[in-house]
Amino acid sequence: MGKIKQKTHKGTKKSITLRNSGSAKFKKPGTNHKTVSYNASRMRKLRKGSELSKADSKRLKRLIDRMN
Repeated sequence: MGKIKQKTHKGTKKSITLRNSGSAKFKKPGTNHKTVSYNASRMRKLRKGSELSKADSKRLKRLIDRMN
């Protein structure tokens, strides 16, 4: 019997994009529906993506590494 292989976490793969520099970016949640009650400044802030912090990168390193 072979070794058990680690699989990519599909939820992480769908929400995080790896850059060539090794950093990771993601789209902020809450923009798909029910945005009528949001004011304009909130929607502008949500449209911009964000970058993973160092702490999160460390925590999710195994999940991100398996995405390649």
